[in-house]
Amino acid sequence: MAEDSSSASTPLLHRRVSGWCSHVSASLRPKTSVFSELSGAVGDLGTYIPIVLALTLVSNLDLSTTLMFTALYNIASGVLFGIPMPVQPMKSIAAVAVTELPHLTVTQIAAAGISTAAVLLLLGVTGLMSFLYRYLPLPVVRGVQLSQGLSFAFSSIKYIRYNQDFTKTTATKTNDPRSWLGLDGLILALFCLLFLILATGDGGGSRSRSSVGSSSTLSKKERKLLRRLKILSSIPSALIVFLVGLILCFIRDPSIVSDITFGPSKFHVLKITWEDFKIGFLRGAVPQIPLSVLNSVIAVCKLSGDLFPGTDLSATKVSVSVGIMNLVGCWFGAMPVCHGAGGLAGQYRFGGRSGLSVVFLGVGKLILGLLFGNSFVRILSEFPIGILGVLLLFAGIELAMASRDMNSKEDSFVMLVCAAVSMTGSSAALGFICGIVLYLLLKLREMDCQCFGFCDGEPSGDEEALINP
Repeated sequence: MAEDSSSASTPLLHRRVSGWCSHVSASLRPKTSVFSELSGAVGDLGTYIPIVLALTLVSNLDLSTTLMFTALYNIASGVLFGIPMPVQPMKSIAAVAVTELPHLTVTQIAAAGISTAAVLLLLGVTGLMSFLYRYLPLPVVRGVQLSQGLSFAFSSIKYIRYNQDFTKTTATKTNDPRSWLGLDGLILALFCLLFLILATGDGGGSRSRSSVGSSSTLSKKERKLLRRLKILSSIPSALIVFLVGLILCFIRDPSIVSDITFGPSKFHVLKITWEDFKIGFLRGAVPQIPLSVLNSVIAVCKLSGDLFPGTDLSATKVSVSVGIMNLVGCWFGAMPVCHGAGGLAGQYRFGGRSGLSVVFLGVGKLILGLLFGNSFVRILSEFPIGILGVLLLFAGIELAMASRDMNSKEDSFVMLVCAAVSMTGSSAALGFICGIVLYLLLKLREMDCQCFGFCDGEPSGDEEALINP
């Protein structure tokens, strides 16, 4: 009774504050070493940097504003979800803005992001997103993940093998083979690739080490192997590779130092017209909405359950999160963003296991945005693209490997057809529709034909022989 009276006398606000503090503490508690969390923080930069750089150079995106808003998104996502939840550019909107003529203006890009966010927010608050997450067939979701992972992997190989100019269309990016030597040559990229493979292995982490055996039955040789794997896994490999890339920026072009100006750009609210909303919605939001629903919400929730057993992300919460981020930031000219399965896979692949990983990333972005402002684009423009390709390769392969749980031939068939259509048709929505139709057709074959009046009673002798030869 004394405990009950004590609990009843505790103010409700105090209990809520205490519960929130406990949630924040649990979300930011590192699951591995701090160095591993730091390494995981940069695991998604292989997609983030090229898209941000292209939008800044082609569409005059305010890099300082984008850095600071995405920094706040990263910090909030790490605290809210407790896993390395990524904040990625909306890729379809970025692709339209950079590659299609006439290029989208900053206000039209913002309008596209706001329109997409409004749809996701509506799906979230009405519960429709949770319905989709609950009833969408897993093979179809795996097909979307596989197509996205392989697309990242194919793009990464192009980054490594060919010179890239993110201010031009895709058709003119990959004509000039990358030289072997130089500060952005093939040898540098291959060296980074080998270093990451040696340090991270297959990305299995403790699962790889557990296959060696339990500590009580290990031989001297096995204990030595386990100790070596533990030392290698503690190396912040992705962070080291990214810092090498930053150093090479200044070595490649020392004039960067004189071009840097300190201080952030001023915030201002965009004046978005109805014409901007019309163009932004039709050209940017329409192709982006299916991708955001499938990859930014459904696939992220599925992948989080695979990578973090016991973690059951709410599709409603993820959808609302994407909606709120863009309904706030896009009005100030920040890049439209979403959560993404590829980013989650990349950050996990390089050691991110808790919300602390993306909080580190957010703090880093915030410092860069406040310190260098828009002049930071001058540094990013000299970043070795081959190194970005290596980081993107690991993120893509990790995402594609989520599809390895398709054990039946039927599920694998649906997944592979969905992935093939998504990649060749350049549309996750088209692959998704084909996957759903194929899944339903296969299930229709297994339905009891008696309900349609096609057959009555027990099968005949000839039919029994066909069923059980």
